[in-house]
Amino acid sequence: MSLVPETDYGTPARRAEKHVTLTIDGETVTVPAGTSLMRAAAEMGTKIPKLCATDSLEPFGSCRMCLVEVEGMRGTPASCTTLAADGMVVKTQTDRIAKLRRGVMELYISDHPLDCLTCSANGDCELQDTAGEVGLREVRYGQHGENHVHPHEHGSPNPLFMEKDLSNPYFQYDPSRCIVCSRCVRACEEVQGTFALTIAGRGFDSRVSPSQGEDFFSSECVSCGACVQACPTATLMEKSVVALGVPEHSKVTTCAYCGVGCSFKAEMRGEELVRMVPWKDGKANHGHSCVKGRFAYGYANHRERITSPMIRNSTSEPWREVSWEEAIAHTASEFKRIQAKYGRNSVGGITSSRCTNEETFLVQKLIRAGFGNNNVDTCARVCHSPTGYGLKTTLGTSAGTQDFDSVEEADVILVIGANPTDGHPVFASRMKKRLREGAQLIVVDPRRIDLVKTPHVEAAHHLPLRPGTNVAVLTAMAHVIVTEGLVDESYVRERCDLEAFQAWAEFVSDASRSPEASEPMTRVPAEELRAAARLYATGGRAAIYYGLGVTEHSQGSTTVMAIANLAMATGNIGKRGAGVNPLRGQNNVQGACDMGSFPHELSGYRHVSDDTARALFETMWGVELDDEPGMRIPNMLDAAVAGEFKGIYIQGEDILQSDPNTRHVTAGLAAMECVVVQDLFLNETAVHAHVFLPGSTFLEKDGTFTNAERRIQRVRRVMKPKNGYADWEITQLLANALGFPMNYGHPSEIMAEIAALTPTFAGVSYERLETETLQWPVTDKAPLGTPLMHLEGFVRGKGLFVVTEYVPTDEKVGPRFPLLLTTGRILSQYNVGAQTRRTDNTMWHEEDLLEIHPHDAEERGIREGAFVKVASRAGDTTLRALITDRVAPGVVYTTFHHPLTQANVVTTDYSDWATNCPEYKVTAVQVSPSNGPTDWQERYNSFAATSRRVAAAEPAE
Repeated sequence: MSLVPETDYGTPARRAEKHVTLTIDGETVTVPAGTSLMRAAAEMGTKIPKLCATDSLEPFGSCRMCLVEVEGMRGTPASCTTLAADGMVVKTQTDRIAKLRRGVMELYISDHPLDCLTCSANGDCELQDTAGEVGLREVRYGQHGENHVHPHEHGSPNPLFMEKDLSNPYFQYDPSRCIVCSRCVRACEEVQGTFALTIAGRGFDSRVSPSQGEDFFSSECVSCGACVQACPTATLMEKSVVALGVPEHSKVTTCAYCGVGCSFKAEMRGEELVRMVPWKDGKANHGHSCVKGRFAYGYANHRERITSPMIRNSTSEPWREVSWEEAIAHTASEFKRIQAKYGRNSVGGITSSRCTNEETFLVQKLIRAGFGNNNVDTCARVCHSPTGYGLKTTLGTSAGTQDFDSVEEADVILVIGANPTDGHPVFASRMKKRLREGAQLIVVDPRRIDLVKTPHVEAAHHLPLRPGTNVAVLTAMAHVIVTEGLVDESYVRERCDLEAFQAWAEFVSDASRSPEASEPMTRVPAEELRAAARLYATGGRAAIYYGLGVTEHSQGSTTVMAIANLAMATGNIGKRGAGVNPLRGQNNVQGACDMGSFPHELSGYRHVSDDTARALFETMWGVELDDEPGMRIPNMLDAAVAGEFKGIYIQGEDILQSDPNTRHVTAGLAAMECVVVQDLFLNETAVHAHVFLPGSTFLEKDGTFTNAERRIQRVRRVMKPKNGYADWEITQLLANALGFPMNYGHPSEIMAEIAALTPTFAGVSYERLETETLQWPVTDKAPLGTPLMHLEGFVRGKGLFVVTEYVPTDEKVGPRFPLLLTTGRILSQYNVGAQTRRTDNTMWHEEDLLEIHPHDAEERGIREGAFVKVASRAGDTTLRALITDRVAPGVVYTTFHHPLTQANVVTTDYSDWATNCPEYKVTAVQVSPSNGPTDWQERYNSFAATSRRVAAAEPAE
């Protein structure tokens, strides 16, 4: 085994219709116009020494190592900044150039520590490699003159020496090794877009420094790792490499955090993961990463991880570790007992949006064919099911229309109900780059998210709507577009249902739906809304990106259809730089939906009542399937409280922390006789479990994830499962014990079955995925996949405009509960925090905070950092206050990453009218000073701590 090789071409690739032909070292090469001499040489296999150049950054030309000779050109130009031209004759290696390169390298080495054999980057250092390439054998100047290397010189402190910065938990900065190539500074600017680093000082005093703050941790650095990746020396180095040594082999896999789906090289020593390095060929991330994917993998080895199966007879007893054989036999016996006593529909299951497509597919197969019912649901429904319903209704397919690369061609970007810099940071960096290039931005959000104003990016319009009024805002924008004659009429006539369009146009044209009429309910200034609508309709190619702030509402499906209406009316679907694009929250939300995790749909979004579709599954699985939809999670909990639902199999999902109305979830779980949790840790749901089946991490399994752009990507096993089995193997063991045989030898066999049963996956196979990433649909008509949907027509035929009547939520503010609570995520944490809370990411976010406007805080006597009580009609909780004007008066905001907060104690049972997706984003609350956790929190936390006891490890007192 060896490290996955990557070629660094020195400068970025260029796209151009015109090509130029030149001669390099006697060989002819043809490249696109605008290509550097360095890249032209690299593409023909000739490597030119370099230090400041790398192909993820624009050429800089400072290190002077890449000098070449060009016939007819004076001097020795830098090959990274000199563009190829027709007829050029270039020499990359002459005696003159060799002498110049060695001379420059001598100067670098004279101000660099000569401890290569003990340096953490030994064998992985570009300075070391380049010194060898140029033939440097001695340094005439020595290290006795003025330099940055030694803390003392001539017995006195050296004013040029700087101590290491160890403040960041994941990487260190050693200024003594810095060659001031500026690659880290440029990576922070060009790739990440944070502008957190600068070059301080001038001349010999120059050194990399945080632009604000005393060290990396206190600066604006977001720990994406771009600077570490760009550094050619050990100046910026992962602490894991310092501790464990340079890795010796690697595999390419896919990140298990958000729906961007970044590709990484998992770099190993034996079975020990040394570091995760973003893969340059990753089609979703192009070599970039965020703090979670790059560094927050330590949870895989966390001391709290459970690796042995456990069972208990009641939740008041301690857990008892058992063998896999006993755990599986006991679980199967319990499910059989329950169904025999209470009926076939008394059990069900929940699939995971964190597990692979193959594992999710097996769980829904187990439930439909093994349990004999359709009682299967997924967390994907409680976040993005309105996307499926809304886009399928209007466009004909249940997913986003574009690939991520499309944003590079957008002229106008509308972000609604999403916070990409926190929730989808790698995509946000690409978006910010396009905005810095001149694209215009519209943000529709109750909060002033970072994108509204961040370095070198400022929204043209921020519409700070009142939570719950998305439909009214979008309909008012449509009013402007229709009444001001901004509709793309030729597009609508050719591509859309004209009768439906006319009905919709008449509806939105009514004066009651104008920005002026809507302003009292939305709180968005009418003139600002009109200007935003005009920009969206006339600014060029316009793309809409949205998130849970759209879907997690009682009108989530209506809002998605309103978004599709806007895009169709302006001709912004079916071309690059445009489209309707949901930003999926978890790594495999899209895949969980695709695989048939809903109670009414088989894989590929075909209804269970579809006789033709159902027959395909029945033939392959050898059983008769129920043609009636099963129960969603809330229905299962209701039935449990009613005594009719008694057993549940939950794979990789913590419904007690993630689902709404925590008390209702608690009551439902407590009423069941067999709750089976399959996960990495004893999560909040496991407090009420009777069987715990330890799960495996993404590092310990093979499979696929499908990201937000419908891209199907390989997950590759890099170490043995610490629990003994991958998750798909555990489900297979349970199915066999239940009497429904499964005999897969590898996830590739499961994918073959998925492809045979799911039309959009028909052309997908592991053989292809070894060398390709495919975006479904992959069919005979689209054998290479479909990066861009609806190119020549909509999947449903004619695009369907839908009338989107604004219906205010039933969750009303009033004297008792005058504020509106909305929720979201933060960069360093992920979902319910089960993974990220078990890493050093907690250094940035130790607890959830309640953001409250200064006016509302002063009115209630609330001080910064003090405990506050948040009470709603459903319940109450406490957390600390953060006073900020990022939220408007009347609105409060919090994250939901920490179980001690129990944020969903206060959320209600209101949900989307079409899909039952919970209305997390609108909860009427009152906020008041508090002395600390509520009685309910303390009782629950005490119960949870007791419930997590393991008999052998933690005996009762």
